[in-house]
Amino acid sequence: MPRLSSVVAVLTALVCTAPPFAASEARAGEFLARQRRYPRVKAALAQHQATIEDSFRAAGAAWPPRGLFIRSFKDEAVTELWAAAERRSEPHVLVRTFPVCRGSGELGPKRREGDSQVPEGFYRVSLFNPNSSYHLSLGVSYPNAADRFHSAGRPPGGAIMIHGNCVTIGCIPLQDGPIEELYVAAVLARDAGQTDIPIHIFPCRLDDPNCQARLAAEAASRPELAAFWDGLVAGYLAFLQTGAPPRVDAKKDGTYHLDPPRERRPLVAAGE
Repeated sequence: MPRLSSVVAVLTALVCTAPPFAASEARAGEFLARQRRYPRVKAALAQHQATIEDSFRAAGAAWPPRGLFIRSFKDEAVTELWAAAERRSEPHVLVRTFPVCRGSGELGPKRREGDSQVPEGFYRVSLFNPNSSYHLSLGVSYPNAADRFHSAGRPPGGAIMIHGNCVTIGCIPLQDGPIEELYVAAVLARDAGQTDIPIHIFPCRLDDPNCQARLAAEAASRPELAAFWDGLVAGYLAFLQTGAPPRVDAKKDGTYHLDPPRERRPLVAAGE
């Protein structure tokens, strides 16, 4: 019998083949019709669209979706779906939280091909795959310029996805029902004109004392991680402080830079 790791590696390679749709492809208003031609997407829309709309409206989010934002936390094994509020002056609202059903690697960023690591950093949806070997897949735009710097000339790997089927090496796997809901929400936001859907991946909640203690313990044996995790804090806190996903640029020197923050009501009170 082949080893499980070998089977998973083959499946991961299958899901990472180039899907038909880049995230920026197709004009607003056409994307949904094109995606609906695929049986899995058509079935997911029929099963989940009404429930997703109810979730958005119950959360006070705009419908059709706008300002979609995905956050994932490795230590908690959860992926969050946020969206712009119905009132544009209000902060983003949390619409759904999906459990990540299988882990891969350890805390810390992805640095090279084959290291089994889930990336950490600031990304966006790069691909929509309606025919994924893992049911449905949303591409994560790894590697970015900072990742390429830190790979130190070695192949950084790629084809990182949020996908279904709950089997993975280095991706973010959800059960099929949750990936259908997340995929449909992303398709609807893209169809409504949102060409850039950010995905932020963190080791844990960086403002939480337990997270900080955990990272300090990890960095004690891997000191190079301390500076990397410190570099994620500004982008993490910017969302809490403004209530809107920040624009974070990955630089060729391995750092992240924030655009000037937008004025928006914070998600948490000052001092919390």
